[in-house]
Amino acid sequence: MKISINPNKESWGAFCLRPSDENKDVEKAVSEIMNAVKENGDEAALDFTRRFDQADLANMKVQSQEFESAAEILSTELANAIKTAAENIRKFHQLQQTDSLSVETCPGVTCMRRSVPIQKVGLYIPGGTAPLFSSLLMLAIPAQLAGCPEIIVCSPPDKSGNIHPNILNTAKYLGIDKIYKIGGAQAIAAMTFGTESIPKVDKIFGPGNAYVTEAKKQANGLGTAIDMPAGPSEVLIIADQTAYPSFLAADLLSQAEHGTDSQVVLVTTSQNIAEKTKEEIKLQLEKLPRKEIAETALSFSHILVVDTLEAAMEFSNIYAPEHLIIATDNNMELAEKVTNAGSVFLGHFSCESAGDYASGTNHTLPTSGFAKAYSGVSLDSFVKKITFQKLTEQGIKNLGPTIETLAAAEGLEAHKNAVSIRLEFLKKQ
Repeated sequence: MKISINPNKESWGAFCLRPSDENKDVEKAVSEIMNAVKENGDEAALDFTRRFDQADLANMKVQSQEFESAAEILSTELANAIKTAAENIRKFHQLQQTDSLSVETCPGVTCMRRSVPIQKVGLYIPGGTAPLFSSLLMLAIPAQLAGCPEIIVCSPPDKSGNIHPNILNTAKYLGIDKIYKIGGAQAIAAMTFGTESIPKVDKIFGPGNAYVTEAKKQANGLGTAIDMPAGPSEVLIIADQTAYPSFLAADLLSQAEHGTDSQVVLVTTSQNIAEKTKEEIKLQLEKLPRKEIAETALSFSHILVVDTLEAAMEFSNIYAPEHLIIATDNNMELAEKVTNAGSVFLGHFSCESAGDYASGTNHTLPTSGFAKAYSGVSLDSFVKKITFQKLTEQGIKNLGPTIETLAAAEGLEAHKNAVSIRLEFLKKQ
């Protein structure tokens, strides 16, 4: 990672570019996959699975014996860890449940709102080099709390045609049995259009690589809702002279190891911290099993030294990171100035890994600057807010003249008449 000292603001845009921004071929490739699955269903999905995952499948749906085999190798330690994480995630998301609203806006006119669960949701759980069974906890638990009647899970198989046992064990713990062995853009396409085996869903959730993210964008344009653009992982750390370089290096590497297209950024007011962190990264990197992946990600990453924490926060809000760590003594004060971030970690001991797994907040977050407009997944992501209104005879009498005036001012005579005809009816009673 290169250290840049006080880069001028005109150059900040270059530091905000993500690695995936430079890939011009993804959109075309994904479009071809989407069209093929739309036209040929299971046949195309199975073909892409053979091509991309080297798995030759006869059936994409996970069978009961596969859950049983996975359970046989589940350790007590991991089972307890899954249970603890699930409990914390459930606690935090239960608090997001809201009661129905009802208010009489004027005599005889009542307006109401209630939450209705999305009927069919599709959850994409990355497998590949890192089977993210934690993502299943993050997505399935709020879906269940919201009351979604049908939950579909897609995850890529290994070369033997198996989904990672940790994903299957997590699904079994949650009581989910509709899991399909399919990954990448083809999984998103299958849930968008439906195939002979995989149901079409109303909304797709889950993180993924650049191809999955692009497929979700295209699905959204084709009428299937998505949670957000959630692509390659990223973290930005703001640090002052009180930060611990070993902590900073560990946090940066924890995101760099996600994938070669991940990005990590350190913005600090201390050149000494910057240099020590860079040295720590070299030391810790040598011990990582995913060293080569992290090294590639680090080649797209940056260390910036700025004069003030205000400048650091300004850059962060422009970058709009998926994860933001504020490793400063005045972290609570700086937290008030955050306007763009997916999830924020405050203080020297709030590692990003806590949010990834077990603190209780959701780790499915907007990336690539989309935190400027999108929130992370929450209970609200799995429901629709439907409004209702009821006007009594007195209500239409009270509000009718106002509606007539507004409709006439817009030149919409039929709108006005819908009120007038009722008022005339009531006059005759």
